[in-house]
Amino acid sequence: MPEGLHTFSAGGVVRDGNGNVIVVNQRGRSWSLPKGKLEDGEDELTAAYREIYEETGVSEIRLVKKLGTYSRSKLDCPEEMKTITLFLFDADHVTLAPIDPHNPEARWIPKAEVSAMLTHPSDQAFFESILGEI
Repeated sequence: MPEGLHTFSAGGVVRDGNGNVIVVNQRGRSWSLPKGKLEDGEDELTAAYREIYEETGVSEIRLVKKLGTYSRSKLDCPEEMKTITLFLFDADHVTLAPIDPHNPEARWIPKAEVSAMLTHPSDQAFFESILGEI
């Protein structure tokens, strides 16, 4: 992978009405909020809707607001930087059924436990910084 590679991702904090948030298993190796790379010509919000659907199977989500953007290295490729934009969404508490085979599992987790479950320290720090907004 070329040094200095930089990708852009978008996704969301999807909450239900009971204080739970969805976390997803990435390639069977790590846990994160549902998110992924922007495709050609795709804006951040469109990518967020698509990625949440692919990684959770949830198609009925309601945008609340943009939460923010942060940058971090990729877990399995530290020389690759990712800029991640996350939005806050509301959803009904439905059974999760990921469509993307690379993201085999999604769970509803009480929001107070989400940070501890996230694998990347930068994801944990960002989630903790927006916890009061969720």
